[in-house]
Amino acid sequence: MFSFNHFNFNVRDLDKSLAFYQEALGLSAVQKKAGENDFGPYQIVFLSDGASSFRLELTWLAAHADKAYDLGECEFHLAFTVPDMDAAHALHEKMGCICFENPDMGIYFITDPDGYWIEIVPEKR
Repeated sequence: MFSFNHFNFNVRDLDKSLAFYQEALGLSAVQKKAGENDFGPYQIVFLSDGASSFRLELTWLAAHADKAYDLGECEFHLAFTVPDMDAAHALHEKMGCICFENPDMGIYFITDPDGYWIEIVPEKR
């Protein structure tokens, strides 16, 4: 039987992304790896919400640090539930990272520093 382990986002500025995920979603680093391969230096940081075993992997590649990633049509996203949508929305509005809202569905999306979309869903629907 398979179970979810982690999801990866490649990022251009690891420090900026770590700060964003901490402030916007309360995620913290739980594992770090660094090294070098045929493409040059890399750093990997796994983030946790502290409640589930699922991890978000942020990968920084030195060879790609000076150009944006092609996210295609951005038809993929990561979703988070939150117990207090009003407080979450106020935080994200203050951060200026809300990119799309769907009041009829009771959800909205934020973007991280690299343009990845993250859906915010109320805990109770």
